[in-house]
Amino acid sequence: MQAPDGTLIPNRGVYLEVVMNERLVFTDAYTSAWVPAAKPFFTGILTFEDEAGQTRYTARARHWNAEDCAAHEKMGFHVGWGVATDQLARLAATL
Repeated sequence: MQAPDGTLIPNRGVYLEVVMNERLVFTDAYTSAWVPAAKPFFTGILTFEDEAGQTRYTARARHWNAEDCAAHEKMGFHVGWGVATDQLARLAATL
C-alpha cells in the first residue's frame, strides 16, 4: 500500500484464490508461497457480482481473533477500505 503522503506500507502475503471478474482471496497467513507468517492478521475476500448491468463489490475481512479485528478497526480499516472503494468507482467511471 501507499499512503497519501507517499509512505510505502509493505503487506506481505499470498493470493489463495483468483477467479477473474468474480472473486479475489488473499491472506497474510503466509509471507510467500507456503511459508507461514510469524503473526497472521487477516484474510481478505473480495467478490464481484453482476447486478442489473452494474457490479456489486463486497469486501470481507476475516481476522484470526477478536483482538486482531479490534486492532484493524483502530487502524482505520473501514475508512481505508471505503476510500479504496471510492477510488475504484471513480476508475470504473472512466472506462
